[in-house]
Amino acid sequence: MKKNVFINGIGAVTTQGVWRAAFFSEARVLDHAITSAEQPSYNGLISPGAIRRMSRGMKMGIYAAQQALAEASVTIPGAIVTGTGLGCSADSDKFLRSLWENEEQFLTPTSFIQSTHNTVAAQIALQWQCKGYNITHVNGAISFESALLDTLLLLQTGEEEHVLLGGVDEVAEQTYTFLQAAGDIKADGIQETVKNSVSPGVNYAEGAHFFSVGASKTASSYAEIIDITLQNELEVSETTSFLKDFLTTNDLRPGDLDAVILGYNGDEQDDLFYSAVQQTLPSATPLYYKHLSGQFDSCSAFGLAAAAFILKYQTVPPVLYWNEKNPAKTAWKNILLYNQYKGKDHSLVVVRAC
Repeated sequence: MKKNVFINGIGAVTTQGVWRAAFFSEARVLDHAITSAEQPSYNGLISPGAIRRMSRGMKMGIYAAQQALAEASVTIPGAIVTGTGLGCSADSDKFLRSLWENEEQFLTPTSFIQSTHNTVAAQIALQWQCKGYNITHVNGAISFESALLDTLLLLQTGEEEHVLLGGVDEVAEQTYTFLQAAGDIKADGIQETVKNSVSPGVNYAEGAHFFSVGASKTASSYAEIIDITLQNELEVSETTSFLKDFLTTNDLRPGDLDAVILGYNGDEQDDLFYSAVQQTLPSATPLYYKHLSGQFDSCSAFGLAAAAFILKYQTVPPVLYWNEKNPAKTAWKNILLYNQYKGKDHSLVVVRAC
């Protein structure tokens, strides 16, 4: 029999600041092409010398991991599982620029070493002396979901009791310039939100989100993670069967879902998929989050944090509602999360109040 899996602690460094009680009540809607995360003070957590050397992604990851572990009262996690789309891309940019400017001579390997995708997970392991299972999943827009699937397998099979699960991506100037030139990111100077977007591309950002996940419910538990499914490619017309098959597998009916958190990002073609799922679940309250997090490969971790918040405190922050008319609900039990990017890398996750 599969064991239950609970979110027992959350930590985050985002465009809305760090994870805190007033996180959603103080949130602001993003309307710039690229938004960097609000950086906290790292003094006392990371040595001054290391602060200067570390990339933004590494520092954000360590801070968010510390928050999640502290909230769950976990000293050393049994395993560290992370997901990232581009890794520490700022150091990759730095190394390649140095390679070009110095004509491939007199190069130091530091930036290259720190640019590898598993650097954040490795630094966290060194920080807490965690010598257990440590892996980073790099799988585009479902990098975090791939890490979540791995985490569920570790905990449901009893291989681990506590797992530190995370997703990290950082803004890198050169990489994002290329994405902007390709039309994936909105042009500089355009100020549009997810809801009023009419131009090509999306609002990009960065962030680090970590979850202390365990096989036992604790006083700090937010929610129970029930299941996840992934699909590489789907047509809009296939989303209904994809959704219903997932619900059937978990003995759920569409009417059992109190809310569905959708990855609306302002891209017209992307949003067609979310509209299709929303129409399939007319009784589920539609919510969204990328107007607060921005779009990046592991941003779906922000959506999971939002779902966990709702289920723990049994309230939906007004800023998360997709529609202007909010339903009068007194209890939130089952929440579905649906995310995809450019019609690929589809994921469904269902979480439940515990």
